[in-house]
Amino acid sequence: MMKGVQVVAATHDGMTRGYCSHWAMQVSFDEPIMLVSISPKHDTHPLLVGSGRFAISNLAGDQVDVGQYFSYPGRKFKHIAPEYLTTQDGWPIIVDCISWLGCEVTEKLATDLDHDLFLARVVAFGEGRLGEDPLLYSSRHGWRIAGAKAREPGRSIRDELLERLEHHENTTND
Repeated sequence: MMKGVQVVAATHDGMTRGYCSHWAMQVSFDEPIMLVSISPKHDTHPLLVGSGRFAISNLAGDQVDVGQYFSYPGRKFKHIAPEYLTTQDGWPIIVDCISWLGCEVTEKLATDLDHDLFLARVVAFGEGRLGEDPLLYSSRHGWRIAGAKAREPGRSIRDELLERLEHHENTTND
């Protein structure tokens, strides 16, 4: 599956770590709730558990280097790239990201998976480079940049469907 790429970061006891994810997703609208998946083996896991909060930074298409760096546990690279992270309103975020969400954990979901799942309420957010095309990832296609519009300008498929429904209802009721 092709998904947007994020870095999920947590800070606890003065230490900050992050991991690259394309498994972070919004699961509700009225009260914005996010779901993230993280391996207990990753060095970010105990920080997320200990703090009960994390930030999600949405990466832009030109940030594949950041995504690649955070795709491995930081210890593998001996944490050599601290310039990728900054703090915004107390949240650890990626420098020059498209946008970020500050999340407080509400529930850890028990599973038999190799990753733990966390539900979290969005309590803060920030804008970055909103106009940039997002970075995407697929295990089949690798790193990609999204950007081309999927619809013709000025065309509303929704309006066309509503017109079709109205026509169907009018001809069915006759």
